[in-house]
Amino acid sequence: MKVTIKQWNAVAAWRWDMPEDDVCGICRVQFDGTCPTCKYPGDDCTLLIGKCGHSFHMHCLLTWIQQDSSKGLCPMCRQKFEWKQSGE
Repeated sequence: MKVTIKQWNAVAAWRWDMPEDDVCGICRVQFDGTCPTCKYPGDDCTLLIGKCGHSFHMHCLLTWIQQDSSKGLCPMCRQKFEWKQSGE
């Protein structure tokens, strides 16, 4: 007996490798949700993690850093914000 598959529908999902209760330190929205700038989850809004360990939506952090009052500091711990490179 020979079986031929005529159609195959694949389904995929992704998640950030973060605890479920983690939220952006600026907008307070979960990382699986959307930041205030984005229309859909994952819409070119990556997760940015600082060397200090704090995480933010990309759009939230870029808006924060552009303000003169931020002085380039992490909004959570006020250390100089530096991106954490993958593998660090």
